[in-house]
Amino acid sequence: MDTGKLNRILDAMKEKDMPQMIIADPLTIFWLTGKMIVPGERLLALYLNVNGNHKMMINELFPQEKDLGVEIVWYNDVQDGVEILSQFVEKDKPIGIDKIWPARFLLRLQELGAGSKFMNGSMIVDYIRMIKDEKEQELMRESSRLNDIVMDKLIPWVGKGLTERQLNEKVREIYKEVGCEDVSFDPITAYAKGAADPHHVTDDSKGKRGDCVILDIGGFKNAYASDMTRTVFLGEVSDRAKEIYDIVVEANMRGIAAAKPGNRMCDVDAACRDYITEKGFGPYFTHRTGHSIGLEDHEFGDVSSVNEDIIKPGQCFSVEPGIYLPDEGIGVRIEDLVIITEDGCEVLNDYTKDLIIVPFED
Repeated sequence: MDTGKLNRILDAMKEKDMPQMIIADPLTIFWLTGKMIVPGERLLALYLNVNGNHKMMINELFPQEKDLGVEIVWYNDVQDGVEILSQFVEKDKPIGIDKIWPARFLLRLQELGAGSKFMNGSMIVDYIRMIKDEKEQELMRESSRLNDIVMDKLIPWVGKGLTERQLNEKVREIYKEVGCEDVSFDPITAYAKGAADPHHVTDDSKGKRGDCVILDIGGFKNAYASDMTRTVFLGEVSDRAKEIYDIVVEANMRGIAAAKPGNRMCDVDAACRDYITEKGFGPYFTHRTGHSIGLEDHEFGDVSSVNEDIIKPGQCFSVEPGIYLPDEGIGVRIEDLVIITEDGCEVLNDYTKDLIIVPFED
C-alpha cells in the first residue's frame, strides 16, 4: 500500500476517534494499492486498524500476482466472508463503514456484533482523496492535455451534419485515437433545444444553421478523469446567443478567479451565479457551478451555494456556469478544471474560450 496515503487515513481515524474502518470502494482500494479489483456481488473489504492490524478480504476468484502491501485473507463462495472478517474486528470498539458497502454485508456484520458502534467512515477517505498529491496532479494535467486535443479534433465534426448520437460516437473514437482508456462519462453532444436542456438525453437530432452546440466531454488516462465543456455555433451566431455566450465566459472567469485557498467552495459558486444574476439570467442557471474530480468524474466535494468547506491546495474541481433558455433553443455552458495552488489555481484546460463559429454544410 501507499504508506503516505495510508498514514493520512490512519491519522484522520485517530482524530475522529475511529479505531477501525472497513473500506470497500474499489477505487479507494486502487488509490491505496495500485490494484483495481472489481468484485461484482462478492465481498471485497480492506480492514484498517489504527494499531496496524490491517487485512484485505478477497474472494479466491480474484488471485493477486502483485504484493498489495497488506495481508490478504482469502475466502471462497461457500464461506461466510463477513463472518471471517468479524474475527479480526475489535468488537468492543467503534468501526467506520464505507458508504458504498452493500447493506447485506453491513447487516450481517451487525448481527455478529462486530463493533460497539457503526460510523460513516467514508467522510475520512473522501476528504483525503479530495486533496491530490503531486503525482495525482501530474496525471490530472496529462488527462486534461489530451482532452484539449480531443476537443480540437471534435469541433470540425460538429458542422458535418451528424446526429447527436453520431457525434457522441465520434467523441468516443477520438478518445481511443489519442490514447485514452475510455470516456469518463457519457459525452454530451447537444444541438439547440437539446443544449438548452441540462438533462437532455442524446438522440438523433441534427443541427441547423445558427444552432448552439454544447460539447461536454471527458476521458480517462492512466485512470484519472478529464472533463471540459465548450459551446460552439453552426454557421452563424445571433446577437442574443452571443450575448449569452459572453456572459457565461465572464462568469467562468470570475469563478476561476475565486478558486483559491481560504475561499469557500460556495464563494466560487457565488462568483459565477451573482454575475449571471446581475445580467438578468439568474433563474436560467439551474445547476451547481462544479464538482470535484479525480479517479471519478464526479467525486466528493461540490462547488455549490451550500458547500461552505474551505478550499485547500491540491483540490481539483470544475468551474462550469451555464445559461439555458429552452423557449429560445439556446444553451451555453463553459467548463474548465482547476487545481488549487498555494496562492490561487492552475487552469488545466488550455483550449480557447473565444467564440467559435463552425463552418456548416447545409
